[in-house]
Amino acid sequence: MARTDSRFASPPFFLFSNALIWISAVIVMGILSYFISQNNYVPGRIIYEEVISVLTVAFFLISFILGTYPGYILLFNIIFSYLWLVSVVFTAEDWSYEYAGALPHCVEAFSFIAFFFLLFNVISDWHRGYGGHVRTTSAV
Repeated sequence: MARTDSRFASPPFFLFSNALIWISAVIVMGILSYFISQNNYVPGRIIYEEVISVLTVAFFLISFILGTYPGYILLFNIIFSYLWLVSVVFTAEDWSYEYAGALPHCVEAFSFIAFFFLLFNVISDWHRGYGGHVRTTSAV
């Protein structure tokens, strides 16, 4: 039997995590697009959140392809995790009061889900790419 290198096999939870991030971004993008279409005045924070969700939907499809190669998508996950962290903070500041409504709370929840699973991807990809150890010399 041929032995496969487990570093290059994408764990099912990693694929599930990428799917949840993409679905969360689609939901946030849809709700925020609805908010933007209903109002004449749109605050800059909503535009930021909309841009992050659109970029995630557009560019995160690459993660389904590159997710099987450890280390290649680590920087991508780090950048988007910080962008979603800012989005979570903005939604928490804007819509964390009791009478905000169901849709703003939904945006807040799915923004947090996207951030949480991106953080998981960073930790998982770091561990898979470096095997849990740091090299002190270069490999030839």
